[in-house]
Amino acid sequence: MTKYPITPEGLKTLQEEFKRLKSVERPKVIESIAEARGHGDISENAEYDAAKEQQAFLEKRIRDLENKIANADVVDPAAMSTDRVVFGLQVTVQDLDSGEEVSYQIVGEDEADISAQRISVSSPVARALIGKTVGEVVQVQIPRGMRELEILDISNP
Repeated sequence: MTKYPITPEGLKTLQEEFKRLKSVERPKVIESIAEARGHGDISENAEYDAAKEQQAFLEKRIRDLENKIANADVVDPAAMSTDRVVFGLQVTVQDLDSGEEVSYQIVGEDEADISAQRISVSSPVARALIGKTVGEVVQVQIPRGMRELEILDISNP
């Protein structure tokens, strides 16, 4: 089975979404289906079709979350050494072309949020940084082109 690396906060978020989908959203969809059925012939009932489609989407997401939670490999960044860039840590880099400095936390795919400076462990930038140390320069292909990033700092988030 595939293990999903995730931070403790990320696991908590997935568990909360799972609970909400099962206890709040699923009953709403079931109620929508029952209401649409009550409108008569379901073969030409757009409300019924929409509710069934929503149910299928919801059930798929519940199964997906169930699988990710069951196979979560929880990594606590606070317990990690900051000698090298690894999953969960905060890394500050400088773009050598623009001089711009930015910090990223390397997190699981479901936790990634660029606006919060959290990048997926499977992103090109994170893959280039993993295993490197302070002072190393990495080249990474991003949508804006090839960039050289110097690692300035590695820390616990």
